Amino acid sequence: MKKNESIRRIMSAQLVTVHHGDPVSKVRQLIAQHGIHHVPVVSGENLVGIISASDILRVSFGDTFNTDQRTVDATLDHTFSIEGLMQKSPITLSATGSIRDAAEILAKNQFHALPVVDGEKLVGIVTSTDLIQYLLEQLE
Repeated sequence: MKKNESIRRIMSAQLVTVHHGDPVSKVRQLIAQHGIHHVPVVSGENLVGIISASDILRVSFGDTFNTDQRTVDATLDHTFSIEGLMQKSPITLSATGSIRDAAEILAKNQFHALPVVDGEKLVGIVTSTDLIQYLLEQLE
């Protein structure tokens, strides 16, 4: 296992993002459509926050009451904003960072996704799952 291997080796560069002014329902729909758990929030190409499936689940109770998704989406959009739900100024990793750097950050914190940036520009995201898959490859 290389000690300082670039984060670019395991990060996802094909990003699913939302704009900070988008409706909350868009986040819920993207999470369901792409099978992801974390969505970076951008203004242009710059990272301004991150929102997770847990953030959406925390405020939507549609499944609990057997409410149809259009009603849930309308309620979410009327009641909440992405800016109000997202984690503002999340901890990030520089695009020049290493896999080890990402592992240390994720191990010390209570979140599972780490945006990768070049300056303020979002260039990727790495998750706990990416790190576990990398570790499994090293054990083969």
